[in-house]
Amino acid sequence: MLDLGAVWRDIAKKARLGRSVVERDLEKGGAEVLRQRVEECVSGIGGAVTARARAAEIGRLYLQLSPEGRRRFLVMLSCDFGIDRDAFRKAVEAWEGASDFKASAEAEKGVKQVLDTKRVKLLRQMTSLPDGFKFLVDLRADLLTMLDKEPALLPLEQDFQGLLTSWFDIGFMSMEQITWRSPAHILEKLMGYEAVHEIRSWTDLKNRLESDRRCFAFFHPRMPDEPLIFVQVALVKGLAGNVQALLDEKAPEGDPEKADTAIFYSISSTQPGLRGISLGDFLIKRVVDHLRRELPNITTFSTLSPVPGFRRWLEKTMAAGDPDLLTDDEHGKVRGLRPKEGAKGSFKGILETGSWRENPDQEAVIKKPLSRLCARYLVEEKRKGDRPLDPVARFHLNNGARLERINWLADTSDRGMTQSYGIMVNYLYNLPDIEKNHEAYNGGQVVTSSAVRGLLKR
Repeated sequence: MLDLGAVWRDIAKKARLGRSVVERDLEKGGAEVLRQRVEECVSGIGGAVTARARAAEIGRLYLQLSPEGRRRFLVMLSCDFGIDRDAFRKAVEAWEGASDFKASAEAEKGVKQVLDTKRVKLLRQMTSLPDGFKFLVDLRADLLTMLDKEPALLPLEQDFQGLLTSWFDIGFMSMEQITWRSPAHILEKLMGYEAVHEIRSWTDLKNRLESDRRCFAFFHPRMPDEPLIFVQVALVKGLAGNVQALLDEKAPEGDPEKADTAIFYSISSTQPGLRGISLGDFLIKRVVDHLRRELPNITTFSTLSPVPGFRRWLEKTMAAGDPDLLTDDEHGKVRGLRPKEGAKGSFKGILETGSWRENPDQEAVIKKPLSRLCARYLVEEKRKGDRPLDPVARFHLNNGARLERINWLADTSDRGMTQSYGIMVNYLYNLPDIEKNHEAYNGGQVVTSSAVRGLLKR
């Protein structure tokens, strides 16, 4: 890993720039020093080499700042290096007053020049530095942690969104299969970045890279040692409904030539600074194309996905006293488990204590309402209009998948129980229907199987 501070210091030194010193919190004159360095960097005076050296000096100083110093610098960059209102107004007036195509084109060029702000020029200049892309991705990660409490950063965030969407376009990405023979530093990052099902050991990792498994990653040419996203796939027969069975290290290795189903069981983004930049949907489609060519016997493509917000939603719904939580039949059965507490109290109490996992009678009673309520959460509960409340559902449904099956006690790990009482779901990627399902999702519809629709019937 490069020592960016040292590398960038050398770049600035070779250009014979004076070394700047600022306080870590930018409490005194440090903010003004950085302001001046930004102005010099985007001015163009001295040519491209000097501008690059000035960008390196700004990056070096940023790396030395405390969290508060970084916040102050980013706010300054967002507020003081944006659109010149007077210049913008004049450029728009010239565009509106253009009398012919030539004048209109020239005036439009003027508007674009005004919109190409100093802060955007600085961000572009940083890409010329060693590890400049990674630095900017990490810089945006810093910004995202501050955004909720610092609305002044919104203009800078919008610039980042536009630039990163362009820079990390799917056309620039390379997809690589990760195997047990991949470089050690890539395998270590796979272990460290795994965000869905923890990789507990090197033995666990090796199991996930056996012949009946596949792992793929996206890379950017300017970040060759930093995988952007991992997808892990199991090659099995039929839909998998339990992740512990899927990842069992003691299970016999399957024959990929005899498998008929590819199960996407983990999709992990690795760069917080690329949040909101769409990568995973393209990766899934490229993995599907790759597997179809490699293994024509694979005809079904599905996920085994967590439901990360279900338990939180249900607890909130129970606390609000939702009268439609249980059906009449469920009321009677639940009340019979703990007669003194009533149906709602019994249901809530059983879920809170977790006693149902050791009591087959209790489990049999709560399985149906919990499964039905999970289907309701995924299909009917929305945020900001017609989008599902669950983030994983939004991701796969937008990609054109169908909500295929609710799996009971599919993940009994602590995380699985905390997120969704152990429930996981299958999203099915039926290739002929992907575009149709995507359009239905954009129209506010969640495409489901008949089995899921059956659960929703009261």
